[in-house]
Amino acid sequence: MAVYEQSALRLLEEAGGRVDWKTSVVCIPECLVSDALAKVPKIIRLYDRDRKNDIALQGDNVHYSPGSTAPFILDRSGMIRKPVSADLVNLVKLADALENIEIQSTALIPSDVPDNIADVHRLFLVVKNSPKPIMTGAFSFEGLKDMRRILQIVAGGEAELSRTPMAVFCACPTSPLRWTDFAVQTLMHCCSSGIPVEIVPAPQLGATGPATIAGSLVQHNVEFLSGLVISQLTKLGAPVIYGGAPATFDMRYCTPRSGAIETMMGVSAYAQVAKYYELPTSAYVGDTDAKTIDAQAGFESGVGIVLATLAGVNIVSGSGGMNFLNIQSLEKLVIDDAICGMARRLKQGIVVNDETIACEAIKKVGSGGHYLNLKHTAAWFRKEQFMPSPVVDRQSLEAWKTRGSPNSVANASEVVERVLREHAPERLPPDVEIPLDAAMKDMMKRRGV
Repeated sequence: MAVYEQSALRLLEEAGGRVDWKTSVVCIPECLVSDALAKVPKIIRLYDRDRKNDIALQGDNVHYSPGSTAPFILDRSGMIRKPVSADLVNLVKLADALENIEIQSTALIPSDVPDNIADVHRLFLVVKNSPKPIMTGAFSFEGLKDMRRILQIVAGGEAELSRTPMAVFCACPTSPLRWTDFAVQTLMHCCSSGIPVEIVPAPQLGATGPATIAGSLVQHNVEFLSGLVISQLTKLGAPVIYGGAPATFDMRYCTPRSGAIETMMGVSAYAQVAKYYELPTSAYVGDTDAKTIDAQAGFESGVGIVLATLAGVNIVSGSGGMNFLNIQSLEKLVIDDAICGMARRLKQGIVVNDETIACEAIKKVGSGGHYLNLKHTAAWFRKEQFMPSPVVDRQSLEAWKTRGSPNSVANASEVVERVLREHAPERLPPDVEIPLDAAMKDMMKRRGV
């Protein structure tokens, strides 16, 4: 691996790595990898803002999050435009209300604030408008330190934030086989602070990775393991998530394709590798290459979410995302929430026991009867059936026509309107909100905003 960060290279060399200081390329011996895999935590718990609930990232537990860091939004008029802060606030409020979206994301890059404060501003808006844990990332080292400060204020101090983390930061190697200075700084800073970090290799088949899925998987794993070694040399026991954003590269259009089936196969494959290491997992999947909410958006997102769920990916990030995560849509987020609920029901499988076999109910009804008035039906139909939101139409044809024959996008738009009108996220307590606002003003002033 090429590692363009001097302190990381020194750590690697002191631990037994062979460093070429002219090229910044380091050869990492197997013993360092084995030691890192032995020391890294196998379970990571993420806490909500109020420390009332936690999410365990382990085994085949699956949790869903919106797609991340989109520079555009498909607004409710159908226009693709740059988002503003109010768009991110609305998205966070919507995600706060959706049952299957358990983890928030700094999903949009607001264009109404200067670039030098955008990463901090995004996190500030999320923690102000939802108590759910967060997937996020920094754009600069100064931004990373200020984002950690925001989390410390909300958590009640550095020690409490390390003990009960509420956010995961992304650290992304650059395919093929490189760690930039800032990516390593992010990795090392999070590890030294006890903040969980997701290492996100993103090889594109045939472009920045081998053209074969198996070959790209090898490179993906090398890029992850190199970061894992750096993390454990920085701080033994630092929490690390095996992540990734692999993609197929479309040779016809020179574009990455997150909606391709090969992309989803690559995600499912690296999740198996991570489970061999017994590590928590995350993946950017469930978005679409489509630019509007249409059949392509539905089947690409649906297949991706279902496959990632069956693969047991702990954090599935991508809901609401379009155009390789470059566009976010509130209506699509609502639709994807229903897909996540269906996928979760699929993963639960079929319960088989004396009660669900229902022999007594079958005998009671006999030939030609019905089960509508049985206690067995009342006891089981809600447990056995996933009841989706109104975005999924299952009414009669006549009832559908009476409603004006809406499609799923129109149904989702109604859900968005209702949530933004009626849902009030839990507010921060004053003793936290006041110092948080003061800190944000200081960060803005420091940047000349």
